[in-house]
Amino acid sequence: MNKIAHQQARWQDARSWAEATLARARTPQSRQGLLGIYLNDHLAGATGGVALAHRMAGSHHDPAQRMTLQRLAADIAHDRRSLLDLMAVLEVPVRHYKISAAWAAEKAARLKLNGRLLGRSPLSSLEELEMLRLGVEGKAAGWRTLQELAGTDTRLNRTNLNELMARARQQAGLLEELRVQAAAHLIGAESGTP
Repeated sequence: MNKIAHQQARWQDARSWAEATLARARTPQSRQGLLGIYLNDHLAGATGGVALAHRMAGSHHDPAQRMTLQRLAADIAHDRRSLLDLMAVLEVPVRHYKISAAWAAEKAARLKLNGRLLGRSPLSSLEELEMLRLGVEGKAAGWRTLQELAGTDTRLNRTNLNELMARARQQAGLLEELRVQAAAHLIGAESGTP
């Protein structure tokens, strides 16, 4: 009899948890709650971007490109830290499960079908540069959103946000140059020209 009562109690606990979760999902979010979701999503993207940038920097054989990518990875990591600082200023709690999911997703992205089972494909650099460029464009959109919010929220420093925006534009330009070089290299390799 105790076993049945125990199972019924577990089912009741699970049902209560599910009902509470559904009630929270149906409750309209406050501005602060929505901002928290938004910034945590950007933090998750930044986490994946930092991991990707570091991996790219470590995988390039050309010393000049490796140094360029290492500086870029450091800049992207600095931007992630800036986002964490802004979240603290805005009193937005960090949702660690989102960070963990982004980290795992970046690791899983390495398993894509790229024509090679274990090693890097000639497509790897081009695709990674494109993914990182998209991430930087998303980061820039986040900075623009915070610039808009700075018009009504005095906790945000417009000068700092303008600097972050300028750095994002610089990063996007650099990534586009590297992407074009990678595409030209890939096309040259496919056509048999050096």
